[in-house]
Amino acid sequence: MTNQIDEIPEEERELYEHHRIVVDKGQTQIRIDKFLVNRIESISRNRIQNAAKADCILCFGKPVKSNYKVKPNDEISIVLPYPVIELEILPEDIDVNVVYEDNALLIVDKTPGMVVHPGFNNYTHTLLNALLFHFSKTVQPPPFPLLVHRIDKDTSGLLVVTKEEYAQTFLAKQFFDHSLERKYKALVWGDLDDDIGTVSGFIGRSTKDRRVMAVFDDETHGKWSVTHYKVLERFGFATLIECQLETGRTHQIRAHMRHIGHPLFADEMYGGKTIIKGNPTTKFRQFIDNCFTIMPRQALHAGLLGFVHPTTNEMIRFESELPPDFSEVLEKMRRNSKNS
Repeated sequence: MTNQIDEIPEEERELYEHHRIVVDKGQTQIRIDKFLVNRIESISRNRIQNAAKADCILCFGKPVKSNYKVKPNDEISIVLPYPVIELEILPEDIDVNVVYEDNALLIVDKTPGMVVHPGFNNYTHTLLNALLFHFSKTVQPPPFPLLVHRIDKDTSGLLVVTKEEYAQTFLAKQFFDHSLERKYKALVWGDLDDDIGTVSGFIGRSTKDRRVMAVFDDETHGKWSVTHYKVLERFGFATLIECQLETGRTHQIRAHMRHIGHPLFADEMYGGKTIIKGNPTTKFRQFIDNCFTIMPRQALHAGLLGFVHPTTNEMIRFESELPPDFSEVLEKMRRNSKNS
């Protein structure tokens, strides 16, 4: 199936875009959908009308419908799902854990190691390939799975995917407004000083290593980001925490935790494959190596996702249990703490 998907690596972009337009003083009064089609490059009128229906077009901060007549000096803001390019996506019979599905969207509990969508060096065996096959079993032609957000390849947990453009646009606005509820469980190195805390700063690409994100003090280097955390369990050399995202930047939790000196356990890209705390004995190193063998990826799980449903307008929430690799490592750490 050919549909819209981005070839840009996923860490290089957001999955929504925001436009702000101030109407010229000499502008004649015309419908806002017609006005925006002429002002925004490569956009359809249907896409604009879906945005208006989803309250994603604002004039002076208030939602307007597609028949609103623009006036001189109007301040218009519009949020849209990210525009993407054509790429052929083929259905693949890959097992995927769909925990909820209706006519507008579905919720997937993603296993670690699965890439969400095709892109640079990952054109097959992705979640989108699997969902195309999943849809083809019930509907012909199958709808194309439309992404609203993403989680990293080696992060496990909940992800919402829509089946129609209106639902995608409706949810994109919630991501832009940070009005969704998202909680992650993370295992970090070290013993955090406080039971609750907040990490904030401007996240941008590291000036030392372009593969990773870093936290900066000023907006010239990145986008504002906020993560709230709560300690769930302490092991002395490591801590299990719950993170609630106020913003959703690329690698946000991974970058924030390293920034405060507590990188995610087993997160090689952010320094989590180095023993930072604990008794540096041969026995302890062997214990940690065993944990890395069980869970050779960052210890991060998207455990809770809540949002307003685009059709019912009701708040719905989903929760996901920790996957086996994460649970097994936690059990080993509990036993180790008791025996220490």
